[in-house]
Amino acid sequence: MTLKALFAALLLSVNLSALAAEPADSSATDATAQAEAAAQAEKYRAWATELWNSMQPQTGKIEIGSANASLNVSEAYYFLGQEDARKVLEDVWGNPPSDTVLGMIFPANTTPFDSDAWAVTVEYDEDGYVSDEDAKEIDYTSMLKDMQADTADASKEREKAGYGSVALIGWASQPFYDASSHKMHWAKEMNFGGSDTNTLNYNIRILGRKGVLVLNFIAGMDQVALIEAKRDDVLAMADFNEGARYDEFNPEIDKIAAYGIGALITGKVLAKVGFFAIALVFLKKFGVLLLVGLGYIGKKLWNRKKAATPVQTAEETVKTEEQKDKDAA
Repeated sequence: MTLKALFAALLLSVNLSALAAEPADSSATDATAQAEAAAQAEKYRAWATELWNSMQPQTGKIEIGSANASLNVSEAYYFLGQEDARKVLEDVWGNPPSDTVLGMIFPANTTPFDSDAWAVTVEYDEDGYVSDEDAKEIDYTSMLKDMQADTADASKEREKAGYGSVALIGWASQPFYDASSHKMHWAKEMNFGGSDTNTLNYNIRILGRKGVLVLNFIAGMDQVALIEAKRDDVLAMADFNEGARYDEFNPEIDKIAAYGIGALITGKVLAKVGFFAIALVFLKKFGVLLLVGLGYIGKKLWNRKKAATPVQTAEETVKTEEQKDKDAA
């Protein structure tokens, strides 16, 4: 059975739970439907448990090799590598396939199956050294108006092409650039498809000698205060390694990006491949939310896994993989 079919069955089970509050219907049809819904819910639970147990949460120093950067992940968080991140984004949260995400950061004691889970995706854009000379000159109020107009135009084209509408509501957090650390962050409040619920698009960018480390929060608008409280933790985790840092830029041999700080925020660089790229914002889809109605709590999975197999440090993970290679040989 496909995940889509399982989600459909879960929707049915939620509807049946709601019907339970109404006068009971003792027909055999209703009893059969409830039994089938319960069976499908159990299949989903078993699938979620197996998937979670296949993942390898890590703490400690995590090397992001392609970026020549590293993360220092404390015990308050954990990191999932590229393969596990793909499982979360595609299988659990229902996003389209993507090869750009190198890993994800989660708060400790939370799994991707929790309704209140939030995460940070880690990516790297090797477009060259991004000059920050324009950082002090940017008028973010004017920039927002231009971005809203561009988004409105893009939305019309998206709808013509059969995609859902998109609207930029405003800043959820105005852009801020720290010239000493060469790190910046901002957040946009967006709406997709005319939904009653807006989407939080919270971004962190860390400038390096040859490119930009891209960290994006996946969370709901109702979590904006929580994300802002945890933002500095995430900012402090990530940095480029020696030899790849921003201050080590050599204009004689290093490539300079064709855009500056402002373009990182507006996403103008994406216009080269079409503004439809805005649809690549990762979301938590309906599947994980249904678990609330089923009384299924991802934290139970976390506690069970933690008791059985403690979170691995990055060094332990490397040793485990090396042992697997030796055993295979």
